[in-house]
Amino acid sequence: MSDSGHEQNEHANVPSRQRRRFPGISSRAYEHPADRSALVALRKLSGFDAVFKALSGLLPERSLRLLFLSDSVRVSDVQFTHLNDMLRDACHILDLEKVPPMYVTQDPQPNAMCIGLDEPIIVVTTGLVELLNEEEMRAVVGHEVGHALSGHAVYRTVLLFLTTLALRVAWIPLGNVAIMAIVTALREWFRKSELSADRAGLLVGQDLQASMRGLMKLAGGNHLHEMNVDAFLEQADEYEAGGDLRDSVLKILNVLPRTHPFATVRAAELRKWAATREYQRIMDGHYPRRDEDGDASVSDSFRQSAADYASEVKRSKDPLMKLVTDIAGGAGDLAGDLGGRVRRGFAGFAGNTPKGPAKDSPKNSPKDTSKDAPREDRSDDENPGTPD
Repeated sequence: MSDSGHEQNEHANVPSRQRRRFPGISSRAYEHPADRSALVALRKLSGFDAVFKALSGLLPERSLRLLFLSDSVRVSDVQFTHLNDMLRDACHILDLEKVPPMYVTQDPQPNAMCIGLDEPIIVVTTGLVELLNEEEMRAVVGHEVGHALSGHAVYRTVLLFLTTLALRVAWIPLGNVAIMAIVTALREWFRKSELSADRAGLLVGQDLQASMRGLMKLAGGNHLHEMNVDAFLEQADEYEAGGDLRDSVLKILNVLPRTHPFATVRAAELRKWAATREYQRIMDGHYPRRDEDGDASVSDSFRQSAADYASEVKRSKDPLMKLVTDIAGGAGDLAGDLGGRVRRGFAGFAGNTPKGPAKDSPKNSPKDTSKDAPREDRSDDENPGTPD
């Protein structure tokens, strides 16, 4: 009786039993708007998958698989069993039918990735495994499973290939410029995809503080007793708002070569998303379903992406972004004033056909015009332009 009760208590503590599950969830539920719009558009392109798979002969995917198989440890029921449990649990929560292979590779640098064209594989380094505790690691495994569910592995593999190719053709000026332009665009998209995967990690771990701690450890190492999550997030605010225009330019230059956003920025973005109604609706079971992906509108996705970027620029405290907002606002005011004058001119031209001499028409007298003008101006003030 006591043994049975003990067994039930242990069974009740299995993470997959305690965490909410999201049957049939679409990756659109957690994808960053910029990431989502790109993926929806790519999924709509007929033959897109076939083209990418045709590239598999050029890409080093087979070589990578053989490399990890021969020189890393594959996670299984008998190797790194705690990671195997986390992986299966994450796939169960996000309803990913096929569990991707996972490898642990010897590397002191904390890192993880999901790559592959035909089938995604997940790789984590020993540095990461040793750095994070169980709940922090669970968020990372969920992060990588989120990449697999979104199909990011395909584009990550292409990015790795193009980056390598750019180094090989660096001596060809025009060829290098063309490839680096593509690489730069892919990196910008991939930075947004990392924010998507962070959200997937939160949906799997369902522990915001663990996700915050994991990102903080990636920045500062395994000295948790010396660090504070709130202070870490304050760094993100200071990074965004601090400095002048020179610092804004330096921020852009610093982030361009990176495939991942900075750790403080990722933490701040994840905290912001966790506080939204969107996240709460997912946790309540209301989310886009995978079987509806084919009906997703490309134009709607791009509009959402554009609106998100505009909102991000508007909310930003960065000096350059504030300057852009001020300039855009000034241009909008100028355009509104000019538009009002044009409308008044056309209204006067179309609606005031004089029956006699202009000087005898009361509508064309200076006195009447001065009365009409303020009314037009008030109308413009009440309708300042198209809402954001």
